Amino acid sequence: MTDFTPLLSFVGGMTIGLAAVALMAVHGRIAGINGILSGFLTTRFTQDWTLRAAFLAGMIASPLILLGVTGQLPEISVPSSPILLVIGGFLTGVGTTFGSGCTSGHGVCGMSRLSVRSIAATLTFMATAIVTVFLTRHVFGG
Repeated sequence: MTDFTPLLSFVGGMTIGLAAVALMAVHGRIAGINGILSGFLTTRFTQDWTLRAAFLAGMIASPLILLGVTGQLPEISVPSSPILLVIGGFLTGVGTTFGSGCTSGHGVCGMSRLSVRSIAATLTFMATAIVTVFLTRHVFGG
């Protein structure tokens, strides 16, 4: 079972929202991780590439900053087999490709701009997540 942490969840959500607003305000870019990573992998050493590299470096450095401040890394527990993680990662990649974006791009940035495509994508991945969790926990006993 997952612990309910309203204060940490609020702070995390606010931080993600502020980062998305700052990226849009300063650079006119949507903070969709899928697009940032794919652009980082396909372009080389341009101003756009540098922005993407800095964004990704910040994501990687965040747990290390937390370690320096609190003395501990975030606790991550994945109660699933490695093969299920690989399958889930593959399906997520397929979904973000067909959906033209990821949860951060559609769910945070697209919905805040009232994008119909992003609202439809967010409803789709939320419904899929709900069904997946239900099946995993209550039908297959995971």
